[in-house]
Amino acid sequence: MIHIGIIGLGAVGERLLKAFVASNYEIKLSVCDTSEDRLREVRNTYSTEIGSTNYKDILKMADIDGVYVAVPPKFHEQIVLEAIEAGKHILCEKPLANSVEEAKRMLDAVVKSDLVHGMHFPLNYQKSIFNLGQLLEEKYVGTVRRINLTMHFPHWPRLWQQNEWVASREQGGFVLEVGVHWIQLIQRFFGKIRAVRSHLHYPDTPHACEIGIVAEMKLEDGTEVLIDGLSNISGEESLEFAVYGMEGTLKVRNWRQLLAGKKWTRTT
Repeated sequence: MIHIGIIGLGAVGERLLKAFVASNYEIKLSVCDTSEDRLREVRNTYSTEIGSTNYKDILKMADIDGVYVAVPPKFHEQIVLEAIEAGKHILCEKPLANSVEEAKRMLDAVVKSDLVHGMHFPLNYQKSIFNLGQLLEEKYVGTVRRINLTMHFPHWPRLWQQNEWVASREQGGFVLEVGVHWIQLIQRFFGKIRAVRSHLHYPDTPHACEIGIVAEMKLEDGTEVLIDGLSNISGEESLEFAVYGMEGTLKVRNWRQLLAGKKWTRTT
């Protein structure tokens, strides 16, 4: 049996909790959230073993093998460093940290241990992305000419994700919350990004997150990556990741729909 502690029971934390519950593996779950009402709701719904409003109680449990850290990014470093000290394997929600300096301290600490550690990017497990990867391996598009990422949100935060941190300039914004999924995916499939030129647009409210981004990046082979992002606009939410090649085009639309087409044909 594997004993996992889940620290943070927001929408994302509960999503992975459901996956653990549905797993064929024998898993024991203990949960933690600063909200007693939320803790009670989750424990009653999923019949988890132990609940606490203090993550330190979870880390002190000798039989817990690993923890899933799903709290807002501002608290990742503190909890992860304490989890390393407690000898717990770690899965940390993205974005890993609030700064490169925080992320480096976390990485430096964990590589000195023998702990299994990783960052949670659930996009990698979706069927659309699996099929995208297969087609790229098969050279479906030929030589890649350009990669485009478009992110348009009529509401930010999204209506199902109304909270303070994801709307804040310090921790949130759609570039950090959504864009990092695709930046990670680009580097997984196409290699490292070596140059970035970007411009973020902010509202007049001093602590609010960005409302727009225009960015141009380059991969190590010189391939251009263009990002176009806007929030608080009319219309429907739209997200599209497109790979344009000499022989064809691949697009992932709204996370799950994969479209493919050869040159001179309609993408379907």
